[in-house]
Amino acid sequence: MKYDNIHIVETLDGSHTLKFADINEHYHSINGAVQESLHVFIKNGFHYINKTKLNILEAGFGTGLNAMLTFREAEKCDKIVDYTTLELYPVNENIFLKLNYAEILNINSDIYFIPLHTCEWNNNIELSKNFHFKKININLSKYTDNKLFDIIYFDAFSPDKQAELWTETVFKKMFSMLNTGGILVTYSAKGEVKRNLRSAGFTVTRLQGAAGKHHMIRAVKTNAINK
Repeated sequence: MKYDNIHIVETLDGSHTLKFADINEHYHSINGAVQESLHVFIKNGFHYINKTKLNILEAGFGTGLNAMLTFREAEKCDKIVDYTTLELYPVNENIFLKLNYAEILNINSDIYFIPLHTCEWNNNIELSKNFHFKKININLSKYTDNKLFDIIYFDAFSPDKQAELWTETVFKKMFSMLNTGGILVTYSAKGEVKRNLRSAGFTVTRLQGAAGKHHMIRAVKTNAINK
């Protein structure tokens, strides 16, 4: 499917998300886009792994919010981050230029946000000494890489809308792309998601969710060999 019928929505923390009207789905929580990303991906993902150099894979670049927040954290914590993000249907310029994340967070959009959208696709870009960025125009199911990651931000549309991305097969692929001790974090804590992650070999922990949601998931690759 191609994401054409999209419009900007203000969430409860004042930050924007996008609504894809054709499937009645939001890119982030309507209870707060920024607070959800900070809670799920930064607090329970980025800060969980105690390494000075991190390889991060994001399934679902979307608005660029997770990448922007990670860029900011890499600078604040003086960590070296190699960030790879996948997106089959990029957001148009007339949309991303109107998003208010930099304003909400009081950071420089021309440094932390706009370059994420305007830089070349499918090439490694050094946006700072701390943040190396590559966005790939590809479907998750077709993506392969010899690189091993420390963290996977799994931020696809919900299992109700994109069930094909939340399967045991996909999670086995994610498992194979992680270093031992690496993690996958996601906002969804549906029973089927937990079962599929466990079947793929992960040790699954249910955590407190972001505002408006009871739970989220952090899944850890505790063994080098899949179960």
